[in-house]
Order: sequence, then structure tokens, then C-alpha cells
Amino acid sequence: HNGNLVNMADLKWELIRNGAVFHTTTDSEVIAFCLARERARTRTIQEAVLATARKLSGAYALVIMSPQKLIGLRDPYGLKPLCLGKRGNAYVLSSESCALTAVDAEFIRDVEPGEMVTISAKGIESDRSLQSEKCAHCIFEYIYFARLDSCLDGINVYDARIAAGRSLARSHPVAADLVTGVPESGLPAAKGFALESGIPFGFAFYKNSYIGRTFIKPSQAERESGVHLKLSVLAATVKGKRIVLVDDSIVRGTTMKNLVQMLKEAGATEVHVRISSPPFRHPCYFGTDVPSEEELIANRLSLEGICRMLGADSLGYLEMKALPEMVKGLPLCTGCFDNNYPMEIPEPKPLPFWCGE
Repeated sequence: HNGNLVNMADLKWELIRNGAVFHTTTDSEVIAFCLARERARTRTIQEAVLATARKLSGAYALVIMSPQKLIGLRDPYGLKPLCLGKRGNAYVLSSESCALTAVDAEFIRDVEPGEMVTISAKGIESDRSLQSEKCAHCIFEYIYFARLDSCLDGINVYDARIAAGRSLARSHPVAADLVTGVPESGLPAAKGFALESGIPFGFAFYKNSYIGRTFIKPSQAERESGVHLKLSVLAATVKGKRIVLVDDSIVRGTTMKNLVQMLKEAGATEVHVRISSPPFRHPCYFGTDVPSEEELIANRLSLEGICRMLGADSLGYLEMKALPEMVKGLPLCTGCFDNNYPMEIPEPKPLPFWCGE
């Protein structure tokens, strides 16, 4: 299961009242309980999956195995990706097309939003009874989450990030000597910025590949120390130069503030920050690791205030109007930027203490 349910608390309460005992806090366990109960009432596993799906609200891409069938299901909005491939006589389901390449499988197509595919000895069957007229693919898949060599819903991720960088260069030009990106997710947008602006592209950081994502570490001290462990500056590349530093997003600002400081300590004369997404101002309810609004720097400070806090010489974000162009008009969920979610988000409902929440 990839994604988060927004009605998880309601479903969990209903199951608890009927005797369910939970061992985790994951949405996936709630789905599994619902599926097991529906399976006892239905003739086939497909009917149970569809009956379960009609109870779910939120983002989900599911792969479900029974003794004789492999089932893939995508939520009606297509918030999370899912694709179908084939290797020899075997079919493969995966969140991203790059995983098919890794197992030497051929990409066949994306599972459509609201579609259920069933793979059995009979071959492939498709059920589109859950489909809706409205789709809203997660924009953050194209900005950050998806791997660079993937293609999601007909959009090449690398091309989308290059396009974002080009748009950023048009909307926020600057006189500089070098364009660089924050490894790894900022590099394609930095390349696009360099191509559009004509400023040379280069590497300013060396990445320690054994350190994970810093923005989800629990404390501020851990996030700050993690940045220095994760990245080091190639001083000879930046000394005496005006740098354009491109990254995919700013969450709390911890990482970017440290990177700007590191570049200036290494001899950069100016650091101009460019971000290949609009400002994060709202939480994501569908599976992106975006913290509460109180922790989001763009929700607390103005553009000028963020720039001062970062210690940057200038700051520019990708404009909202550039997002459709980035993904060739694909319908998007942009709630974390503009508070416009594709579905109603219910008020949080506390769960009983024995659920481990």
C-alpha cells in the first residue's frame, strides 16, 4: 500500500466496535481488516476488493495477493502511481516504471485512476467501476518522490524536472557564475535552470550516500547535524563565484540555511536560492512527509523573511501557473501549496489509547 487514507479513524472505530484488535498504526492494517471482513461476505476476492475500496477515502495504490490472483488497485483520483509490466509470461505490478526495468520487465501501461486489474491463470481482467470524472495526480511525485528514470502517467520525471528548472529561470532570472543543485533531487531542475539561463552548470556538493533524508528527523539538532554529515562543499568549484543554488523544496528551512552558510564559508560571494516548487504552506493528507502548518517556514514567514533567515542574497520559488506546463496539463493535486484538495478532509478524530496512536 502506498498512500494515506483520510477516513482512517472512522474505519478503525467501526472495526474496533466489531471486535478488531490492531497491532500497528498503519492505514494498511485497516485496509487488510476491511478486506478480510468483505471477503467473508462475497463470492470472489475481486468483489471483496471493490467493496473495500468503496469504503476508502484518500490516496491508495494497492497490490493484493490471493493464492491464485494478483490484484492491483488505484484510488479514483490517481493520487498515487501504479503501473503494469510483463517479464516473459509473468506480469508485474509496481509503483514506478523504473522498478520494472530493474527486474528486466517490459512496461505495458499505467493502471488508470480508479481501475482494478486482476492477474490470474486466465490472463488480465480490468474493472473500471470505481473511476470518477475528476483526477488529481500528486504533483510531489514529479517534483521529488519519483525516481528520475521513471515515467508516471505518460510523463517522464526527468523531463518534468528539467521543465521546472527552465520555468524557474524565466520567472526568477539572476546574474551568476554557476548553477548548482542540491543532490540528488535538485540537480535536474538546476540543469534546466542552466539550460534556460545560459549560466554554466556544475557540482558544488559531494553527497554521502549513507545518510538518509534530513527533513524528517525528529529534532532540530539532528536535522542540522545531518545536513553536514550528508553534504560537503567542493570549495574549489565555488570560491569567488556567484552561485545559483537550486533545490526541489523548502520545508522547515533547516537544510537550505545550512547549505547557504556552507557555500559562503567556502568562498562563494553570493548565493541565490531557487526552488523548483511553490512554497509549502499546507499539510499533505495523502502520504507526503509534510509536517504541520506551524512547522512550515512558508506558512510563518514572508518571502523576504525566508530569504533573510536562509542568509541568501535572493530567493525565488516556482510559480503555481508553471505546474500544468511541467506535467503537460496532467490534472494535479496541489493542496500542499494552495489548500485546494481534491476531496473533503474530515476533522481529525482521536483514536482510543489502546490503538497505539
